[in-house]
Amino acid sequence: MKKILLLFTAISFAASAQTPSLKNTPPLTEAKPASAGISAERLNRISDMIQQAVNDNVIPGAVALVARNGKIVYHKAFGESDVEKGKAFEKNSIFRIASQSKAITTTAAMMLWEEGKFRLDDPVSKYIPEFANPQVLDRFRMADSSFTTKPAGKEITIRNLITHTSGLGYGVIDGDERFKAIYAKAGITDLFTTEPVTIEESVKKLAKLPLHHVPGEKFTYSEGLDVLGYLIEIWSGQSFDEYLKLHIFEPLNMQDTFFYLPVAKSDRLVEVQTKDKDGNWVHFTDAFYDVNYPKTGAKSFFSGGAGLSSTAKDYAIFLNMYLNQGETNGVRLLSRKTVEFMLSNQIGELFGNHAGFGLGYEVLNANGAAMGGLGSEGTFRWGGYFNTQYFADPKEKVIGIIMKQTQRVGGDYTGDMFRQLVFQTIDD
Repeated sequence: MKKILLLFTAISFAASAQTPSLKNTPPLTEAKPASAGISAERLNRISDMIQQAVNDNVIPGAVALVARNGKIVYHKAFGESDVEKGKAFEKNSIFRIASQSKAITTTAAMMLWEEGKFRLDDPVSKYIPEFANPQVLDRFRMADSSFTTKPAGKEITIRNLITHTSGLGYGVIDGDERFKAIYAKAGITDLFTTEPVTIEESVKKLAKLPLHHVPGEKFTYSEGLDVLGYLIEIWSGQSFDEYLKLHIFEPLNMQDTFFYLPVAKSDRLVEVQTKDKDGNWVHFTDAFYDVNYPKTGAKSFFSGGAGLSSTAKDYAIFLNMYLNQGETNGVRLLSRKTVEFMLSNQIGELFGNHAGFGLGYEVLNANGAAMGGLGSEGTFRWGGYFNTQYFADPKEKVIGIIMKQTQRVGGDYTGDMFRQLVFQTIDD
């Protein structure tokens, strides 16, 4: 009887985050460009640009996807996902999407927000007491990474975590050498790891460290989304990976998105590539992280800021849910009003004069739209550490995704040029 009750409780919980939708918008499907108001001839310019970049050794290859009005009108693979082994990119190649994980983590959190699990301006310390009475870095000694602090005078809020205004840092990829040293000495996990670490352990270490600045004062890209991942575990009572699987990936039919790849899919993971001194593409290695992630290791650390791997199509399905105002294929993850709120600027003038920053995304403002080639006002975007980029324009119902997997190579113009060329394909 007890087992039956537990099962019923689990099923009831799983059903509560996403609900049936009255709209029942069709799922993302492939279609001819003309059916979505896209010029097939102009799409060829995208192919020409990417192929030229491969021919010129700018990138080893890429997978690109364009969708409009719920229809995939362009999905092609170019070049080699592993030049050393002569392995070609495929449309279903799996990429480490790194910071593209942030939008998915934010979505999960906002689903719980819709259930009343928390308020955005709640202090983080309400749920993780270790964050109480935060301190700002005062003095620092590089010789031994010792430091002094002063009271921040304000608590970090959930909103601060999502909008990168918490004052937290980002370790190895932080722009401030002092914080690189402080995080390294404290043993903070910056992106992901194959070691037997949990997000709870890493987040509670992070809570003891000084902040860049008073919460809410500046935009400082940070590990706030890793903290949010742990909060999702607290609010939901589930492990973070299980919550995403049950409430986002399965309802949206995102079949290739994981923290850790099943063995049967691991051969589709793209190799991280860089150039040697002669300009040849070779496997990238680094002491910063294990490039075998997400195939090997302890598989216990679920990074909300950088840990997921996915395909271009799966990520398009996710973005299309936003263009459908929180719903797809009869399943509603977020309400229309929540999506509108998330895609509005949350931080005033702290981000830049061409865009604001909402909950999980950079959002293009009127100045940015007037620059040309970036989309309509309200277009939202971001990218990932291993050279992946995406954008979605709610006004034009356009999605653009270009996936690569390179490190420490300059001169790659394909992300910006891809975005420019997508908008010139619109033909209605």
